[in-house]
Amino acid sequence: MIIGIPKEIMHDEARVAATPETVGKFVKDGFEVMVEKTAGDGALYHDEDYAKEGAKLVDGPQEIFDKADMILKVKEPLFNEQLGKHEVEMMHAGQMLITFIHPASPVNHEMVKKLTKQGVTAITLDGIPRISRAQNLDALTSMSTCAGYKGILMAANHLTTFMPQMFTAVGQIKPAKVMVIGVGVAGLQALATAKRLGAITYAADIRPMASENAGSLGAKVVDTTVPAELAIAEGGYANRLPADVLIQEQEALKETIQDMDVVFCSALIPGKVAPIIITEEMVKGMKRGSVIVDISIDQGGNCELTPKGGIETKYGVTLMGVKNIPGLLPTSSTWMFANNLYNLVKYLVKDGKVELDRNDEVIAKSLVCINGELVHAGAREAMGM
Repeated sequence: MIIGIPKEIMHDEARVAATPETVGKFVKDGFEVMVEKTAGDGALYHDEDYAKEGAKLVDGPQEIFDKADMILKVKEPLFNEQLGKHEVEMMHAGQMLITFIHPASPVNHEMVKKLTKQGVTAITLDGIPRISRAQNLDALTSMSTCAGYKGILMAANHLTTFMPQMFTAVGQIKPAKVMVIGVGVAGLQALATAKRLGAITYAADIRPMASENAGSLGAKVVDTTVPAELAIAEGGYANRLPADVLIQEQEALKETIQDMDVVFCSALIPGKVAPIIITEEMVKGMKRGSVIVDISIDQGGNCELTPKGGIETKYGVTLMGVKNIPGLLPTSSTWMFANNLYNLVKYLVKDGKVELDRNDEVIAKSLVCINGELVHAGAREAMGM
């Protein structure tokens, strides 16, 4: 079986889907691995290192898409401006694609339909369930860890004050106050990082267990007032709240949010648009010089004013809607991502052949399309199918 690793073409994407280490493991397992030249340079993994581990280096993506049985990528298929064609157009029936696809997101609907029509078998990494036996396959958790860490560093960089308490010859400077909204993997890492930097930390999550986890890290937990029976969806994820309950949550958090120096937003509902927790009116009442880092921006954002993909200042508040924060930590995020992919391929391939048991929860929730049929439940719902 041939595994293909093309160079990522998304603007400023420095990650790559395999490291020399994982290529070496694939080769030992009997796979042939093709890697596009310079694919790993942005993450400081270089061609000579891939070659030493047995990779076949090729000049461009077309040969990889033509010959590979399985394509491993970081980002969803995109239009390749250099070649003047979409990556989906370069793929063929029966080929397998494993990457982050986000098939329920409206911006990806046409691409997903094309993948399906092309006869590609696609697995989306954002669909891997967070269950114990899938932990080492879960690239979303790995990337969330990177986003939580790097997001707080970015916030600290935009603050006009110190993050920790400082004692100086002219007096004491109080520590910054940091609030995390949505205490999943990214949120917990954000809390831990803010605490390491010396901030006073606060946290809010509608799920009791998530709030408990935040408290164990020393954060002051703010009550969202949302009843537990409304808060928790299947698998322990946050549930979509009725409009009146969401307004109730906004009011419960408003006073604390407006007292913060940094608010880190990571409240998500799998396969759905992110809930708006910080309204424009709330931003107006925030401290001048405060920072909002909204890593939920790929699903719309938790703040009403977050710019998609950029950084803006409104009402004296810096709003950060930077996408692909894990890509700003490319060496570490690539190492984690590549190992997740290696483990996933090992999970899917038995005796040199891909075996997809549709009754397996991992397959059922991550499979997007197969044999010309779109099967992903979230994508079908979002498309009104």
